[in-house]
Amino acid sequence: MAMTIAVAMILSYIESQIPPLFTAVPGIKMGLANIAVVFALYKLGWKEAGFVSLLRVFLVSVMFSPLGVMGLFYSLAGAVLSLLVMIGLKAAGLFSSVAVSVAGGVFHNVGQIGMACILLKTKEIVYYLPVLALSGIVAGVLIGLVAAALVKRIKLEV
Repeated sequence: MAMTIAVAMILSYIESQIPPLFTAVPGIKMGLANIAVVFALYKLGWKEAGFVSLLRVFLVSVMFSPLGVMGLFYSLAGAVLSLLVMIGLKAAGLFSSVAVSVAGGVFHNVGQIGMACILLKTKEIVYYLPVLALSGIVAGVLIGLVAAALVKRIKLEV
């Protein structure tokens, strides 16, 4: 689990160093650290995935986030909602890991928009959700494919 947390943090740091390549739209990120979360969900279990996700959010917010506490609120809202949806979909057993990852990407954005509505005291920001949802779908597919390959190839001895 420690290795998974470390990988998630490294991926978060790497992502923070990448300038926006494909869009100048604020808030769109690839979510590379979610490779570790999806991997943990499928290889270690839902509790472990939750621990990896939440500890990574806290540590990355403290160490790398220029937004400070506000960044922590946004990241935490997205991570918690995403994680709950992914846990539920995986438990249902009806969806592939890629579909679970896509749902996680979209609901991460939903959580962040919800937190923005609360903190900014406005609902108009909801109109930004379709743009973020599209980016969540694309990122979710890519993250899900990488995580699925890792789950298939990495054997864990517990």
